[in-house]
Amino acid sequence: MILVDTNVFVDVIHTDPIWLEWSLRELSKAKTQNIATNFVVYAELHTHDTAGPHVDAFLDKLGVQVLDLSRPVAQLAALAFRAYRQRGGTKTGVLPDFFIGAHAQADGHKLLTRDAGRYKTYFPKIKLICP
Repeated sequence: MILVDTNVFVDVIHTDPIWLEWSLRELSKAKTQNIATNFVVYAELHTHDTAGPHVDAFLDKLGVQVLDLSRPVAQLAALAFRAYRQRGGTKTGVLPDFFIGAHAQADGHKLLTRDAGRYKTYFPKIKLICP
């Protein structure tokens, strides 16, 4: 299974001039396997003005399942986020990335993203699909 990060969907929704082609190509490749996302990404997609009301139709059209998060995922996200803070991480608004990374690692999913840095550092067991 391939878990898809928010930024890939946002590239498509907003027809990003830099990343649209890459994101469409990788989503197309991923469709040959099962593709999914989780409710963290689902919530983030609803924050985009043009996407909010159309998120369900958009994900359905792509054949994307929306998966629940488990307690082990939440625990792993918390441990990784704590490590981030202990290493001096100060950015706010990054906790969703830790839930996404923890979900991919805990459940053994590949992760399709174009923002690999934090995932490589805090979730080294994830197989990333990234530029």
